[in-house]
Amino acid sequence: MTGPLPARIWNYWMGGTDNFPADRAAGDAVAQVYPEIVDMARESRGFLTRAVRYLSEEAGIRQFLDIGTGLPTMQNTHEIASSARVVYVDKDPLVLSYAATLPDRATFLLADYHDPELILAEAAKTLDFDRPVAVMFMGVLGYEPDLDEVRSIVSRTFAAAAPGSYLVLWDGTNTTPAVVEGARRLAESGGDPYILRSPDEIGLLFGGLTQVDPGLVPITRWRADAKAVFIDAYGAIAHS
Repeated sequence: MTGPLPARIWNYWMGGTDNFPADRAAGDAVAQVYPEIVDMARESRGFLTRAVRYLSEEAGIRQFLDIGTGLPTMQNTHEIASSARVVYVDKDPLVLSYAATLPDRATFLLADYHDPELILAEAAKTLDFDRPVAVMFMGVLGYEPDLDEVRSIVSRTFAAAAPGSYLVLWDGTNTTPAVVEGARRLAESGGDPYILRSPDEIGLLFGGLTQVDPGLVPITRWRADAKAVFIDAYGAIAHS
């Protein structure tokens, strides 16, 4: 069996069953010093739900490119946007095993976000890039340590989208000492290192786009209860 993998660790934090002892050990190592990681994992799904609902019901988006989707849990993109076309992208072969359960309007692509051109070429078999599309990077960009490379990945991917398209992303932030220690414990336990960035650095990924109100905020506070708990993760939606 392989060591801990990101999709399976997140599945464990979210209460899923598609994980193994190595994944649970890595997840527990983080939770010992940063117990809020379980809240972050579950609240990230809340942000996705609110974001996709806004895009499909208010912005009229009918196409989604969900990159770094991870293992299916609850309220997946194609279930929230119940009539939209969706392409899920992940590099973990375990995620591919769930492709057969998707409806005809959704598909899964086994690919790494470091290759935007491949992703776009394959996604174009399902999505029409001459029409607006939502491009989503949900809590995955920290696996690339170079911020300039992250900016290149996002811009190259979004460049193919038609005017009126939306970029949706969130990522973990280095906003408290505990979450920084949690990231260190993750790497120590054999998990893929995850680079936590500042909110300002995440904001750079939306360069040239117009952010939807309330802009870049903790994901628990994006169009949610103003009294929601703070989580060391910031996200936003922006359009061209």
